[in-house]
Amino acid sequence: MKVYGLSPEEVSALFTEGMVEIAVYGLGKMGLPLAAVFAERGARVTGVDINRSVVDAVNRGVNHIKGEPMLDELVRRNVEAGRLRATTDAPGAARRADVMVILVPVVLTPENRPDLRALESACRSIAQGIEEGDMVIVETTLPPGTTAGKVRSILESSGLRAGEDFGLAHCPERAMTGRVVRDIMGAYPKIVGGIDRRSTEAAMGIYRAVNSRGVIPVASATTAEMVKVAEGVYRDVNIAIANELAIVSRKHGVNIWEVIRAANTQPYCNLHLPGAGVGGHCIPVYPWFIIDDDTRLLRTAREVNDSMSDYLVSRLEEMLKREGERLEGNEIAVVGLTYRPGVKETYHSPARLVIKHLRRRGARVYGYDPLLTEDEIRSTMGVEPLNGGKVRWAVCLHSNGHEFGVKAERKIELRQIFS
Repeated sequence: MKVYGLSPEEVSALFTEGMVEIAVYGLGKMGLPLAAVFAERGARVTGVDINRSVVDAVNRGVNHIKGEPMLDELVRRNVEAGRLRATTDAPGAARRADVMVILVPVVLTPENRPDLRALESACRSIAQGIEEGDMVIVETTLPPGTTAGKVRSILESSGLRAGEDFGLAHCPERAMTGRVVRDIMGAYPKIVGGIDRRSTEAAMGIYRAVNSRGVIPVASATTAEMVKVAEGVYRDVNIAIANELAIVSRKHGVNIWEVIRAANTQPYCNLHLPGAGVGGHCIPVYPWFIIDDDTRLLRTAREVNDSMSDYLVSRLEEMLKREGERLEGNEIAVVGLTYRPGVKETYHSPARLVIKHLRRRGARVYGYDPLLTEDEIRSTMGVEPLNGGKVRWAVCLHSNGHEFGVKAERKIELRQIFS
């Protein structure tokens, strides 16, 4: 049932009655959970992915995204019920769907510019199957203006006009790895911004049907894009503040952890924690969507956070010197290779830079993380796994490093680095 032009209430009712066909483009860490939740709430959902093994797994009712609570059961149950299926036929999925949701990855080029090729490919496929009354929603985090600009332009190559023949909105994903299903279902409201009023209202109806906390409509698709980028930039800048305060506190012989604990009892203060850097697909990436000559603070925050791995290695070198040792030739284990504890994800992990700086100073580096296999440690970090052996020094990048059971004569945690 076509939804563009209907009221939010009408769209929500059709959705829960199973009258809406949705195609979700991208079955990764965010896309598959979204497709499964849509199906759980009553929609008929086709997941679209270029990876045949992913498609085949979903069609068997198998969740390929590990470590996400509830997702195994959601995928199995909805595939068995006939509400969820997957395909590699992207144009065909668009022809069958009433709503197309794009949730493909955007990564950075070596020059720190957004690589939009996956987004553009999805839009071209949708343009081959879009019909009057359809609704296109972009959940992928984008540089502000992309939905109303590049996305709209590609979709209109179909001959149909956005805001007249079909709806177009940006409704950014607001979920965290390890709790994606919970977040989609209503940990916090959904941001919704259309290119016109009817687009916003149709999108509101869709997400009201799945999000128990409701939706927050904003003025435009570009506003919605900016909301999501602002969320990531806020974290990046505040982590940079924490990192610089940690460096300054150490110079004054002050314990930064005590400073943060005390300062955050004041309701207007929310200092984050210092660390070896910032990782993942979000916080170190989104600032580059808006960094230009006028955004000096954002660029500085990126530089500060990226520099922390070198600072950490310099501090480690100082600690070794006090023991009469050198980094060069010494065996060092880097413990905690994922970008944050409990999440099996190494994209932009600070551990990579720590390993690079240790090697540049001549250390013999090993890696350990309980979430990664030995082959994964080799392939993602380019170092040999510790493999049960014993080393002289281990630097623990996660706060719970002592719980890892690594065999080392000296284990150095972040609290000691900043002390």
